[in-house]
Amino acid sequence: MKLLVVGDIVGSPGRLAFARVAGRLKATGQVDVIVANGENSAGGRGITATIGDELFAAGADVITMGDHTWDQKEARTYYDREDRIVRPANFAPGCPGRGVTTVETSAGALSVINLVGRVFMKPYDCPFRTVDAILKSAGSLARIRLVDMHAEATSEKIVMGRYLDGRVSACVGTHTHVQTSDERVLPGGTAYLTDLGMTGSRDSVLGRDLESVTRMFTSGMPETFKVASQDIVLEGALIHIDERTGRARKIKRVREQVGD
Repeated sequence: MKLLVVGDIVGSPGRLAFARVAGRLKATGQVDVIVANGENSAGGRGITATIGDELFAAGADVITMGDHTWDQKEARTYYDREDRIVRPANFAPGCPGRGVTTVETSAGALSVINLVGRVFMKPYDCPFRTVDAILKSAGSLARIRLVDMHAEATSEKIVMGRYLDGRVSACVGTHTHVQTSDERVLPGGTAYLTDLGMTGSRDSVLGRDLESVTRMFTSGMPETFKVASQDIVLEGALIHIDERTGRARKIKRVREQVGD
């Protein structure tokens, strides 16, 4: 399985980049399956049903979320009815939606688990205990398993990758919007990257307008951050996974420029 995992899609520029790049890679057979983080896809904050459907139509097989899951109230019912979108599994019990899903693809079945970190973030439930409980129900999971660890601290993501080594096919980080260069296949066969990066404007502050963010830092006053639209890229990772064993063979960082 050639699995493309796409970093946080930010606003309409990120959605445009996703549609142009991911769609082409899938249409030409360079990737079999696409999992994209969509928690910033609606103007930088959350997702809507319309935008989720747009990303699926553009080539996403699964959409993962993060700490902006609830920013768009209308999406709450969408999480319940659309089983190809997952929000962090370690949210409080009873929240709308699901934290793990399994989809059938042209390259075989894929299970996707979404987690959110706790360091420098809200006091969510423990992601380690949560993923342990999910993996104990391994009979309901596919052999190929991807974890999106949506977290601020690199240390927390690194520990999660090591913690899951040999138990999942890949563990990749999202949330910081800055692509890291530590991609590797861990000793137990799990592909790992601390952060996939961002799909959106590189001439920005994490996808937001540079001028408004600069004013906030220099003045100490609150600002409304617009989504930036210049120098658009898609960032993520391409992971090759053995369908028979579920072990990763290789992982490669992806960064593709998108023209106007």
